[in-house]
Amino acid sequence: MSTAGRSPEHAPEASDLADRLATAEFVRLVAGADADSLAAAGVLARALDGIATPYQVSVARPWASADRTTESDLTVAVGPTGIDGDLSVSGVETAASATAFETARELDADSADPVLALAGTRMADAPAATDLAEIAGLERRPGVTVPTDELADGVAHTTLTHAPFSGDSEAAAEALETIDDGVDDRERRVASLLALSVLEDSPERAAETIGTALRPYDGGPFETIGGYADVLEGAVREDPGTAVALALGHDVREAALDAWRRHARSAHAAIEAATTGRYDGLFVARDDGDVPVETVARLLRDVRSPEPVVLALTDGRAAAAATPEAAVDLAGVFDRAVDRLGDGTAFGTPRRAVATVGAETADVITAVREAIQS
Repeated sequence: MSTAGRSPEHAPEASDLADRLATAEFVRLVAGADADSLAAAGVLARALDGIATPYQVSVARPWASADRTTESDLTVAVGPTGIDGDLSVSGVETAASATAFETARELDADSADPVLALAGTRMADAPAATDLAEIAGLERRPGVTVPTDELADGVAHTTLTHAPFSGDSEAAAEALETIDDGVDDRERRVASLLALSVLEDSPERAAETIGTALRPYDGGPFETIGGYADVLEGAVREDPGTAVALALGHDVREAALDAWRRHARSAHAAIEAATTGRYDGLFVARDDGDVPVETVARLLRDVRSPEPVVLALTDGRAAAAATPEAAVDLAGVFDRAVDRLGDGTAFGTPRRAVATVGAETADVITAVREAIQS
C-alpha cells in the first residue's frame, strides 16, 4: 500500500486554519519528522496554549508502527506525515512553520513565536512569505551556523553540510587549530575553513548550499537560529519525544544536543561508508544498518551528488531528495515505485520523500528510475 500525503486543497490559508483551531475543543497536531514540520507544530501548540485550547503533539515516523487514530475534535497533519488529518499544513508552497506563525498571529499575537518559526524555515525546502528575522529583531553575523559555543563540536556535528572532518570532533579540532585564536576576524576564518573544506572536489551545487551553514542569526535556546534548526532536525529523527519537548519550549537542551550529535555521527559515517552509483539523473547511495536515510539523502543532494535526484537506501527503508531544478515530484515517484514493487508505504513532498520497501536494492532502484521516467 502507498500514500503520498494530502492533496493541496487540504491546505487552508492561515486565517481559515486559525478559525478552525479557535473553535476546536481538543486539537491533535501530527508533525512530520523534520525541523520545519516540528517547528510548525510547536508554534501552533504554543498558540493553542495561549487561547487555552487542549492539544496533543506527536511525530509521524514513516517506519514506526504507531496507532494514528485519535479521539480529538480536530486533527491537523503538519508537513509530510502519511496521515489524512482533518486539515493539513503541507509545507509545499510555503514553509509549514511560516504558515503556522501566521496562524498563531491570527489566534493570539502574544504567543506567536517568530524565533521557532524562523528556525523551522531554515531547514524547509519551501520559502517563507514573511520576514521572520525582521519580526524577531535578528541580524546575521559572520561565522558558522552551529548550536554550541564549542566550535569543534559544532562544525563536527552540523548536518547543514558535510566536510572531511564531519562526525569527528577531534578531526574538526585539528582543522580549527590552524586558525589563530587571537586574530580579530577568527569567525570569518572559521567560516572560510568550513566552506573550503566542503567545496573541495564537490559539485557546483555545494557552493549554492554552503550558505546555510554560514552567516548565522544569533538567538533562540542555542547559539544560533540555524543551529536550533539543525538540532530540531536531528532530534526529531533520533529522539522524537525530546524533540517535541524542545519545540514546546521545555528545557531539554542537553538531551536535544545529545540526540543531534548521535544523529550527525550516524549520518556522516553513512555518507562516507555508502556504496554509490550514478544513473542518468539519479545518484544512489546504499548502506546497511540503522542509517538515517532522510538526512543522508539531503546532504548528498546538497554537497556530493552530481545528479539532481538522490536516492538513499538501507534495509527496508528509502529516502529521496531532489534539487529545485529537478523536474520531478518525489512524493509521486515513491508512490508509483512502491506500487510497482507491490509492497511498502510512501509519502513526502515534491522535494523529499520516504518509503518502506521490502524488495532487493536493484529492484528498488529500477522501480524508482522507471517512476521518475513515467
